[in-house]
Amino acid sequence: MRSLSRAAAAVATLATAALVAACGSGTSSSGPVGGSWEDVVAAANGEGKVMLYSSQKPANLEVLEREFEAAYPQIDLEFVRGTDPDINPRVETENRTGRGIADVHMLTDANWISNAADSGQYSTALVGPALDAPEYTPAESVLNDRFALTSAAVFALGWNTTAVPEGLSDPRDLLDPKFQGKIGIVNPTGIASYVDLYRYYAETYDADYWERLAELRPRVYPSALGIAQALTSGEISATPSVQPLTTEVAQGAPVNWALPQSPWGTPWYTHALSAAPHPNAAQVLVDFMVTGAGQAALNSGYAAALPDVPGAVVQAQTITLPETADLTPDKVSAYSQEWSRRFQG
Repeated sequence: MRSLSRAAAAVATLATAALVAACGSGTSSSGPVGGSWEDVVAAANGEGKVMLYSSQKPANLEVLEREFEAAYPQIDLEFVRGTDPDINPRVETENRTGRGIADVHMLTDANWISNAADSGQYSTALVGPALDAPEYTPAESVLNDRFALTSAAVFALGWNTTAVPEGLSDPRDLLDPKFQGKIGIVNPTGIASYVDLYRYYAETYDADYWERLAELRPRVYPSALGIAQALTSGEISATPSVQPLTTEVAQGAPVNWALPQSPWGTPWYTHALSAAPHPNAAQVLVDFMVTGAGQAALNSGYAAALPDVPGAVVQAQTITLPETADLTPDKVSAYSQEWSRRFQG
């Protein structure tokens, strides 16, 4: 399995109350039991619980919870959803103190993934059989035996169909004065994947793309989820970058979406934490996430890590991935400050 060279969103406040309730029961672990996969599953059933930290879409995580518990009825899956800047420090603290709450961590921060995959500090080696399935292409999808590719966010054009009945086909379509004050963009401050998105658009759709868009006084949202909600309500008319609005369209919301010719995406990698209080259940969950059932649960409107997953828009291994050298904390901070001057100054 390869080491990370090109690794690899949505904001919510972490469920602090749930975490506090879990405190006191967290302990460090040394990994799953030895023996066969059946032994790991039996031990996981005995643990009876698994906690996932993830920045994925809440609706998809709810489906994952339902499908996982149907497959493993003796294991209760709970999840806490937040952005990478919310979650990653919690993982670091739990690892440092040895008082784990999370068992599994799913994130897009390419620099964090790269460092953690190289160091092995936060993870245990993955042992699930689904990770070795040929259709999963483990040589491309598993990093240092510890991080498994489970999904990828692919960003699309989005619009309110009442306000923009003709739709959109290119991000440059939004550089029209008629969209003054009615465009939604995401705040990339401190979020490596969003910084990469902004840079990719400047490289792909003209170097002055964001300067020209800034002149139209777009509304800023903390996450792509917030943008989707604003499109649905009519608060904004369009956006150059939102996760495919498959759930909203299926629910009859007055929105639509389209992938541009050169879409940007960033992958989610998932690992079983070395401080996991339920180390066997952690392995079972990561393994389930790369099965057909797990991929279908996670990837409505996203890129899947398996081929022919219902609801997935593309395959995760085929999208453009971020370069970690450009996403160091210093560079992310510098770009965040530049972005703030442009859009909030």
